[in-house]
Amino acid sequence: MNNSSSPTRASFLRKYLHWIICLIAIVAVSLYWALWASDRYVSHANVVLESPQIAAPTLDFSSLLSGGGSANAADMLLLRDFLRSVDMLKLLISEADFRNHYANSGADFFSRLGDENAPLEELHDYYLSRVSVELDDYAGVLRVDVEAFTPEKAHQIAQLLLTEGERHMNEMGQRLAEEQVKFLEQQVALLETKFQQTRNALLDYQNANGLVSPTGTVESLNSVVSGLEGQLAIAKARRSALGSYQSARSPEMVRINSEITALNDQIAQERERLARQSGNALNSISSEYQTLMLQAQFAQDSYSGALAALENTRIEAARKLKQVSVLQTPTLPEYPEQPERLYNCVVFAVIALFITLILNMLILIVKDHRD
Repeated sequence: MNNSSSPTRASFLRKYLHWIICLIAIVAVSLYWALWASDRYVSHANVVLESPQIAAPTLDFSSLLSGGGSANAADMLLLRDFLRSVDMLKLLISEADFRNHYANSGADFFSRLGDENAPLEELHDYYLSRVSVELDDYAGVLRVDVEAFTPEKAHQIAQLLLTEGERHMNEMGQRLAEEQVKFLEQQVALLETKFQQTRNALLDYQNANGLVSPTGTVESLNSVVSGLEGQLAIAKARRSALGSYQSARSPEMVRINSEITALNDQIAQERERLARQSGNALNSISSEYQTLMLQAQFAQDSYSGALAALENTRIEAARKLKQVSVLQTPTLPEYPEQPERLYNCVVFAVIALFITLILNMLILIVKDHRD
């Protein structure tokens, strides 16, 4: 009887070995989740980035799809990346004794940090498994969840994350604003120096030539020449009229000829002041003056524009500063939310049975092909 039952038992084990292994695995994992897995307390916090900048609300299809909460998505992602960074981990190591808590809190083998002196890269992977920072695109809220083996430690780490995140975002915004303002202040100083140089050059040129406005002087001389030419034309007309009935030696003819000669000399003299080949002509002085004046005007406009840009940049920099506002302060857990023992057991059992079922079907297919 014993000899006959042994082959039967062996064949049964061979036939259903995969199912037996599946059941053993389900029982072992269920015992782990139910009895051995350590309690983990979770501290929750919700934060949002706010700006004093007030913009008119817009209603479009994209804003309806996103719930209108994606205005600060880029800044929220920057904050999320910093909270998940190695720099943040280093701060937790020094301020919250991160290594000692997760390695020496009496937690089970699979939950705790295996080596208190683990390399920073491995420690960062473990940190990301215990700290969750996710962006809710619809609400525009950053949700922070921290798992620890004591409620106090979970609350402490979550509070440090929010405090350091707010400090980092404020410093980054202030640094960007200060750099923009500093650059514009340097440009304003350079433009102010250039403006003063062009103004001084214009004043020196006026003093050197003894003219406040060479252009105005040229216009005045042109008016004088035009008036003299008008008087000359009238005098010539009078001389023609007198010549019709008086001799060339008559007192009236002598006087009118002298007047015409004087007018011609005066016109020639004024024209020579306006333009001469020997230099220092008013037209040349006026041309150089206009060039200097245009340079001074351009420097003044540039300086004025830079001052306006500087003031606008200061205002915009202040309006665009981001502030971390806490919607939900880090909670102090009263009971362990993790692990979800029943859920984990059921999920593992379903997956194990599904894999075993597939394996059983493959075995049957192979047997059918052999037969």
